[in-house]
Amino acid sequence: MSRIGKAPIIVSKDVTVTISGNTVTTKGIKGELSFTVPSGIIVKQENGNLLIENKGTGRSYRALHGCVRAIIANNIAGVVKEWDKTLELSGVGYRAAVEGKTLVLTIGFSHPVKIDPPEGILFTVKEGKVVISGIDKQLVGQIAANIREVRKPEPYKGKGIKYSGEYIRKKAGKAAKAVGGTA
Repeated sequence: MSRIGKAPIIVSKDVTVTISGNTVTTKGIKGELSFTVPSGIIVKQENGNLLIENKGTGRSYRALHGCVRAIIANNIAGVVKEWDKTLELSGVGYRAAVEGKTLVLTIGFSHPVKIDPPEGILFTVKEGKVVISGIDKQLVGQIAANIREVRKPEPYKGKGIKYSGEYIRKKAGKAAKAVGGTA
Protein backbone atom coordinates (compact mmCIF):
# COMPACT_ATOMS: atom_id res chain seq x y z
CA MET A 1 0.00 0.00 0.00
CA SER A 2 1.18 3.50 -0.75
CA ARG A 3 2.62 5.49 2.12
CA ILE A 4 1.46 8.75 0.59
CA GLY A 5 -1.98 7.33 -0.15
CA LYS A 6 -2.50 6.21 3.46
CA ALA A 7 -2.03 9.73 4.84
CA PRO A 8 -5.34 11.55 5.40
CA ILE A 9 -5.96 14.86 3.64
CA ILE A 10 -6.82 17.60 6.12
CA VAL A 11 -9.53 19.86 4.70
CA SER A 12 -9.42 23.47 5.95
CA LYS A 13 -12.50 25.49 6.89
CA ASP A 14 -12.22 27.60 3.71
CA VAL A 15 -12.70 24.58 1.42
CA THR A 16 -15.88 22.64 0.65
CA VAL A 17 -15.38 19.09 -0.64
CA THR A 18 -18.25 17.19 -2.26
CA ILE A 19 -18.04 13.55 -3.27
CA SER A 20 -20.63 12.33 -5.76
CA GLY A 21 -20.04 8.92 -7.27
CA ASN A 22 -16.46 8.87 -8.47
CA THR A 23 -16.11 12.68 -8.77
CA VAL A 24 -14.48 14.80 -6.05
CA THR A 25 -15.30 18.52 -6.28
CA THR A 26 -13.42 21.13 -4.25
CA LYS A 27 -14.66 24.71 -3.84
CA GLY A 28 -12.70 27.54 -2.29
CA ILE A 29 -12.28 31.30 -2.43
CA LYS A 30 -10.19 31.14 -5.65
CA GLY A 31 -12.48 28.82 -7.61
CA GLU A 32 -13.71 25.27 -8.10
CA LEU A 33 -11.95 22.12 -9.29
CA SER A 34 -13.22 18.60 -9.86
CA PHE A 35 -11.39 15.31 -10.29
CA THR A 36 -12.72 11.96 -11.49
CA VAL A 37 -11.35 9.14 -9.35
CA PRO A 38 -10.38 5.99 -11.31
CA SER A 39 -12.12 2.71 -10.53
CA GLY A 40 -10.55 0.70 -7.72
CA ILE A 41 -9.86 3.83 -5.63
CA ILE A 42 -12.43 5.03 -3.06
CA VAL A 43 -12.53 8.47 -1.44
CA LYS A 44 -14.27 8.80 1.95
CA GLN A 45 -14.94 11.87 4.07
CA GLU A 46 -14.57 11.35 7.84
CA ASN A 47 -14.25 13.96 10.63
CA GLY A 48 -13.45 16.77 8.19
CA ASN A 49 -10.63 14.74 6.59
CA LEU A 50 -10.49 12.80 3.34
CA LEU A 51 -9.30 9.20 3.29
CA ILE A 52 -8.21 7.47 0.09
CA GLU A 53 -8.62 3.69 -0.02
CA ASN A 54 -7.30 1.21 -2.55
CA LYS A 55 -9.79 -1.56 -3.37
CA GLY A 56 -8.04 -2.84 -6.49
CA THR A 57 -5.25 -5.37 -6.67
CA GLY A 58 -2.09 -5.10 -8.67
CA ARG A 59 0.73 -2.67 -9.25
CA SER A 60 -1.25 -0.10 -11.19
CA TYR A 61 -3.76 0.33 -8.36
CA ARG A 62 -0.99 0.78 -5.81
CA ALA A 63 0.55 3.44 -8.04
CA LEU A 64 -2.80 5.19 -8.51
CA HIS A 65 -3.43 5.25 -4.75
CA GLY A 66 -0.71 7.81 -3.99
CA CYS A 67 -1.28 9.70 -7.22
CA VAL A 68 -5.00 10.24 -6.53
CA ARG A 69 -4.24 11.42 -2.99
CA ALA A 70 -1.64 13.92 -4.28
CA ILE A 71 -3.97 15.28 -6.97
CA ILE A 72 -6.84 15.81 -4.52
CA ALA A 73 -4.49 17.44 -1.98
CA ASN A 74 -3.18 19.77 -4.71
CA ASN A 75 -6.75 20.67 -5.72
CA ILE A 76 -7.61 21.52 -2.11
CA ALA A 77 -4.49 23.69 -1.77
CA GLY A 78 -5.08 25.34 -5.17
CA VAL A 79 -8.59 26.61 -4.43
CA VAL A 80 -7.26 28.44 -1.35
CA LYS A 81 -3.96 29.77 -2.72
CA GLU A 82 -2.99 29.79 -6.37
CA TRP A 83 -0.11 27.76 -7.80
CA ASP A 84 2.49 29.63 -9.82
CA LYS A 85 5.56 28.95 -11.95
CA THR A 86 8.17 31.54 -12.90
CA LEU A 87 10.05 31.55 -16.19
CA GLU A 88 13.12 33.68 -16.90
CA LEU A 89 14.07 35.10 -20.29
CA SER A 90 17.81 35.26 -20.90
CA GLY A 91 19.19 36.73 -24.08
CA VAL A 92 19.92 40.13 -25.58
CA GLY A 93 16.66 41.74 -26.70
CA TYR A 94 14.44 38.98 -25.28
CA ARG A 95 11.28 40.58 -23.90
CA ALA A 96 7.86 39.55 -22.67
CA ALA A 97 4.71 41.64 -22.39
CA VAL A 98 1.06 41.05 -21.61
CA GLU A 99 -1.49 42.56 -24.02
CA GLY A 100 -4.94 42.06 -22.55
CA LYS A 101 -4.66 38.45 -21.40
CA THR A 102 -2.30 37.34 -24.17
CA LEU A 103 1.41 36.83 -23.51
CA VAL A 104 3.61 38.31 -26.25
CA LEU A 105 7.19 37.03 -26.43
CA THR A 106 9.94 38.71 -28.47
CA ILE A 107 12.62 36.03 -28.42
CA GLY A 108 14.72 36.32 -31.56
CA PHE A 109 12.25 35.10 -34.15
CA SER A 110 11.19 37.25 -37.11
CA HIS A 111 7.79 37.66 -35.46
CA PRO A 112 6.52 38.00 -31.90
CA VAL A 113 5.10 34.80 -30.39
CA LYS A 114 1.60 35.21 -28.92
CA ILE A 115 0.29 32.75 -26.36
CA ASP A 116 -3.35 32.83 -25.27
CA PRO A 117 -4.01 31.50 -21.76
CA PRO A 118 -6.60 28.77 -21.23
CA GLU A 119 -9.46 29.34 -18.78
CA GLY A 120 -8.15 29.82 -15.24
CA ILE A 121 -4.57 30.82 -16.14
CA LEU A 122 -3.15 34.32 -15.62
CA PHE A 123 0.11 35.69 -17.03
CA THR A 124 2.08 38.48 -15.34
CA VAL A 125 5.43 39.92 -16.40
CA LYS A 126 7.91 41.63 -14.10
CA GLU A 127 11.58 42.40 -14.77
CA GLY A 128 12.19 39.84 -17.52
CA LYS A 129 10.31 37.11 -15.69
CA VAL A 130 6.99 35.57 -16.70
CA VAL A 131 4.78 34.31 -13.87
CA ILE A 132 2.08 31.77 -14.75
CA SER A 133 -0.55 31.36 -12.03
CA GLY A 134 -3.78 29.42 -11.59
CA ILE A 135 -5.62 27.06 -9.26
CA ASP A 136 -4.88 23.83 -11.17
CA LYS A 137 -1.28 22.74 -10.47
CA GLN A 138 -1.08 20.38 -13.45
CA LEU A 139 -2.36 23.01 -15.88
CA VAL A 140 0.03 25.69 -14.57
CA GLY A 141 2.99 23.33 -15.00
CA GLN A 142 1.89 22.27 -18.49
CA ILE A 143 1.47 25.86 -19.70
CA ALA A 144 4.91 26.74 -18.27
CA ALA A 145 6.42 23.74 -20.10
CA ASN A 146 4.70 24.78 -23.36
CA ILE A 147 6.08 28.33 -23.08
CA ARG A 148 9.59 27.02 -22.31
CA GLU A 149 9.34 24.75 -25.37
CA VAL A 150 9.00 27.82 -27.66
CA ARG A 151 12.68 28.68 -27.10
CA LYS A 152 14.51 26.18 -24.89
CA PRO A 153 17.73 27.42 -23.31
CA GLU A 154 20.62 26.40 -25.53
CA PRO A 155 23.80 25.03 -23.96
CA TYR A 156 26.39 27.22 -25.74
CA LYS A 157 25.31 30.76 -24.84
CA GLY A 158 22.49 29.99 -22.38
CA LYS A 159 19.96 32.05 -24.32
CA GLY A 160 16.31 31.05 -24.13
CA ILE A 161 13.43 30.60 -21.70
CA LYS A 162 14.19 28.67 -18.52
CA TYR A 163 12.49 27.94 -15.22
CA SER A 164 13.41 30.17 -12.31
CA GLY A 165 16.31 28.54 -10.51
CA GLU A 166 17.08 26.14 -13.38
CA TYR A 167 20.79 25.65 -14.00
CA ILE A 168 21.92 25.38 -17.61
CA ARG A 169 25.16 23.42 -18.07
CA LYS A 170 27.18 25.26 -20.65
CA LYS A 171 29.21 23.44 -23.28
CA ALA A 172 32.52 24.56 -24.69
CA GLY A 173 32.36 25.87 -28.24
CA LYS A 174 34.53 24.78 -31.12
CA ALA A 175 38.24 24.87 -30.41
CA ALA A 176 40.16 27.62 -32.21
CA LYS A 177 42.16 26.58 -35.27
CA ALA A 178 45.81 25.82 -34.68
CA VAL A 179 47.92 28.93 -34.77
CA GLY A 180 50.47 29.17 -37.58
CA GLY A 181 48.67 27.02 -40.14
CA THR A 182 49.12 27.68 -43.82
CA ALA A 183 46.56 29.79 -45.55
